[in-house]
Amino acid sequence: MLKYSLLALVTCLCSLSLLAQSPQSNIYLFNMQRVTDSVWQFTQPRYLTGFNPEGYNNQPEFFSNTELYISSQLPSQAQPELYLLNLDDYTKVRITETREGEYSPARMPDYYSFSAIRQEFVGGDTVIRLWQFPIDRLTNGRPVFKYLQGIGYYCWLNSKQVAVFVVDNPSYLALANVDTDELIPLATNTGRCIRKLPNGNLAFVQKSEYSAWRLMEASLYRRDLEPQPIITTLPGSEDFTVLPDGTFLMGRGSKLYKYNRFRDSDWVEIADLRFYNINNISRLAVSQDWKIAIVAD
Repeated sequence: MLKYSLLALVTCLCSLSLLAQSPQSNIYLFNMQRVTDSVWQFTQPRYLTGFNPEGYNNQPEFFSNTELYISSQLPSQAQPELYLLNLDDYTKVRITETREGEYSPARMPDYYSFSAIRQEFVGGDTVIRLWQFPIDRLTNGRPVFKYLQGIGYYCWLNSKQVAVFVVDNPSYLALANVDTDELIPLATNTGRCIRKLPNGNLAFVQKSEYSAWRLMEASLYRRDLEPQPIITTLPGSEDFTVLPDGTFLMGRGSKLYKYNRFRDSDWVEIADLRFYNINNISRLAVSQDWKIAIVAD
């Protein structure tokens, strides 16, 4: 059961997009409330990317309850850049302005820095590395790792350790040490979404050509244990987020679903957002005060 607000869905926060050859996508914002375990409300909808409705707008990440970072490419830009959307005063700030492309912003554990995937062009080659930058942007930043390349996606676990999706043949999920560049592989053929669970473990999607994809949990305390299945994913879905109580949220089509392993036997539908012309939901991000940013076609 949804409670819909009539606040302007067409409210524009900022101007963003991404690679011209990338699929079109937009970002939407709702206030989310769990009334009961089965009744959730999604109110105060905002359409954040109405300035660029045909473009690619993606990878939202909350740095605070009022600061949403995204990666976007405007028609005038050759590569995607990072932007900060201020959700209180409806403004945007361009964070990067480089010849390289920046993706997947995230606040680092020290809170004084943030990181992003940078796509660099070296001669005729493309190099993908994880970079870090000061929040105050007084310097141009530096690579997180001395030698490690090919990182497509990542999740900070602590100030010294990052879970990384390494683009390879096959691609794989690993733990990376920022001091030594050491990689400890965890799984191959995984999804792009990596999340740290409230219990300190790691959640990811294990893909398969022959069976249903599974949401998995890897123990970071017992490295001798194999990753354990949590639940089968929604068909074709690989993006998810995790709430502080361990509830997983995942989208498919226009619908949002939740799963809590202690209360639910399967995915439970909590919202159908087609009223807002939201389809093909992919990435999700949730703030501490339960704002939810949704990427969709």
